[in-house]
Amino acid sequence: MKHVVSVSLGSAVRDHDTELDIFGEKVHVSRRGTNGDLERAREMIQQLDNHVDAIGLGGIDRYLVVNGQRYEIEDAKGLAAAAQTTPVVDGSGVKAIWEYQVINQLVQHQIIHPPMKVLLVSALDRFGMAQAFYENGFETVAGDFIFASHIDYPINSLAELEKFARRLLPNLTKMPFATLYPTGQEQEQISSDTTYHHYFADADIIAGDFHFIRRHLPQNLAGKLMVTNTTTSQDRDLLKERRLKALITTTPVVHGRSFGTNVIEAAIVAATGVKPDDSAWAKTVLDAGLRYDFTRFD
Repeated sequence: MKHVVSVSLGSAVRDHDTELDIFGEKVHVSRRGTNGDLERAREMIQQLDNHVDAIGLGGIDRYLVVNGQRYEIEDAKGLAAAAQTTPVVDGSGVKAIWEYQVINQLVQHQIIHPPMKVLLVSALDRFGMAQAFYENGFETVAGDFIFASHIDYPINSLAELEKFARRLLPNLTKMPFATLYPTGQEQEQISSDTTYHHYFADADIIAGDFHFIRRHLPQNLAGKLMVTNTTTSQDRDLLKERRLKALITTTPVVHGRSFGTNVIEAAIVAATGVKPDDSAWAKTVLDAGLRYDFTRFD
């Protein structure tokens, strides 16, 4: 059996072990949180090197992929360098290909449709998803400035998103990752600040990274759909309590939780030997048999 480990900057409270079936291959999956400790994550990756089939980087992106251009985050680059033999992946290769397909499938299956309004809490780490929403004619607000930098500036078009990516990402990727994204125990906290709740109220669909969503989660989600992943059974209970209409996760749900794209990517690499830089990667992802999960709460 193949074995992959997701080393996460997130809270250890979310740790788990399970099995996935990818290309007919059983893959044992472990998730290990380091509570935001970069050095602990680096040490863990060093210890795992040459002892597992692939390592996922959780709670941090290594690459932000915008219109085919990759921007590498310095903190994640340092973590990946701790492994000399075992492949280290971050899920960006799955996001770019699979999440674009998921939005198109949801439209084709008439689960979502324009003119529904979308709040995509972070688009620079999910350009494929953003591209699909904009191309399908959804009125989409990308909240990267709002939720990562607390600057009340909604991004309303794909062209504007690409413009900011070209101008800002070369410098933003050099910043400490914890200044851009909740890590460790911050992932378990819901902010009492309601400053940006009107963006949630205006949206029919709330999409993107679940930790950003959870951190700013309003009390009332009645009538709304959510497209995200990395949700646990406790997260689902929370969303149901807040009257969410339906939850769509872009990755499969196993034993009550949906997996982060870094886990799916690591499992694909372990099962096939194909890596995100290989020419066969896109076909391999599409052939992996991934399915989105749709759960109604109302």
